[in-house]
Amino acid sequence: MKKWLKSAIALAGLSSLILAGCSSGGSSSKDGDSETLTFMFRGGEDEKKAYQAAISKFEEAEDIKVKIIATDADQYATKLQAAISGGNIPDVFYVEQHNLMAYVDNGVLLDITGYVEDSGFDLDNIWEYGVNTYRYDGKKVGQGPIYGLPKDLGPFALGYNKDMFKEAGIELPDTDTPYTWDEFVNVSKELTKDTDGDGKVDQWATGFNVNWSLQAFVWSNGGDWVNEAKDTVTVDTPEFAEALQYFADLQNVHKVTPSIADAQTLDTYQRWMNGEIAFFPVGPWDMSTYAKLGFEYDLIPWPAGKTGKPATFIGSLGIGASSKTKNPEKAAKLVEYLSASKEGQQQLVDAQIQIPNLIDMAEEWASDKSAIPNNRQEFLDVVQDYGHPMPAAWTYTAEWYDEFFINIQSVLDGDVTAKDYVKEVQPKMQEKLDAANQQKEMAQ
Repeated sequence: MKKWLKSAIALAGLSSLILAGCSSGGSSSKDGDSETLTFMFRGGEDEKKAYQAAISKFEEAEDIKVKIIATDADQYATKLQAAISGGNIPDVFYVEQHNLMAYVDNGVLLDITGYVEDSGFDLDNIWEYGVNTYRYDGKKVGQGPIYGLPKDLGPFALGYNKDMFKEAGIELPDTDTPYTWDEFVNVSKELTKDTDGDGKVDQWATGFNVNWSLQAFVWSNGGDWVNEAKDTVTVDTPEFAEALQYFADLQNVHKVTPSIADAQTLDTYQRWMNGEIAFFPVGPWDMSTYAKLGFEYDLIPWPAGKTGKPATFIGSLGIGASSKTKNPEKAAKLVEYLSASKEGQQQLVDAQIQIPNLIDMAEEWASDKSAIPNNRQEFLDVVQDYGHPMPAAWTYTAEWYDEFFINIQSVLDGDVTAKDYVKEVQPKMQEKLDAANQQKEMAQ
């Protein structure tokens, strides 16, 4: 009880800090005779260039100036929170999925439903998941007013090294039918080998990071982190434990994943980039970097557990407007332009950092078989068919979810069984989920 009270007081204090910042007014400014909007986002050089080009067209069309505030990915959350706390909120900014409820409850975000409905663009031509992610009625995400539009969707597909398969004389994976878990282990063993004859493995099948890849195995096996009502942690089930054990066994039993010692020498991302790993996750944001790979790669479904269906996560970043902006109409137009205009989307898609938000544009984009990866359709299949939100995406805080990974290395090292681990961690996670839901009630 004392733990929860301490947590609740801290979280309530954060909400108060947000509210105090919101009372200071908006951040639109004057630049000569022309109004100026501020737009804050995070991203690499390719994304920055794409946004600069898109916003230049917006400025010309709308006769308004946009001041761009770009940060590195690891600095964005801190700098945005400082801006909110200081009452200097950007007019338009990126919104993380897990912050939506708190931002709405504390008056940070502008309800743009009316602007979207009056603008005339076809809301049905944007991925439903992308729109629903930024709807919130005060109780549940996915329904109610619109407080943002998707900057992008992030379907996390499974990539594979085509050249490695061809060199090993192994049939290429089926792009429509996923491997079963047994099939995946068998082909992984064929691909894990000592290629230079020095007695040490230097080519592996997998290099999955548990934080981003375990979900695919849990969901495809019928397990989950939390129930539909988002009030009960469900990791202590046979389906979940089996998936976690399978994931750990890829390294400890089947030896198809680099060991901890191997990873310290060179991490699995660099090994994938060097052509030393056969299977590796791929997001749309990777395409510009992977265009420079020294081998051909493509996309396939994730291996399927007991359900017989693949699964993976689909993330999203949103773009929202400040509730205190002095120019809500133009701010909402900028949100719409970056998320839903063909001109804005084309700049971002050409930069190879995302799939199109517009469905008709995405279908045409995926049909281009001359592009790499060839099977871009897999990204769309994740969005339309087998993608899931991250477990904490639609809960009030992510602390309960983060608790799961604190001591997960003991399972990956083979020191603790998955069955024992999920039994031990479930009550710890439940306590933090209860605290998150209590905070939600307090904020409302």
